[in-house]
Amino acid sequence: MANRIEHNTAQNRFEIYVDDALAGYADYVETGTVRDFGHTVTEPEFRGQGLAGQIVKAALDTTREQGFTVVPSCSYIAKYIETHPEYADLVA
Repeated sequence: MANRIEHNTAQNRFEIYVDDALAGYADYVETGTVRDFGHTVTEPEFRGQGLAGQIVKAALDTTREQGFTVVPSCSYIAKYIETHPEYADLVA
């Protein structure tokens, strides 16, 4: 299975696809240069494969590259940043 991550700017979310099936996403609300990540969702049939971590890593890397900071309202993203201190500087 091939994973693909896309930044869907129209829906303010990062999406992960397994083959061509939407397997999960991390959504956000953008205000100025801050992205408030509210939810990370993995569809039930794709859970337990580490996909949420892949989405969050891509979302945080892209957010950094684009000059944004983050508010980790989503508990999964907050925990991810806590366990990956290289992203701590992104927190607004």
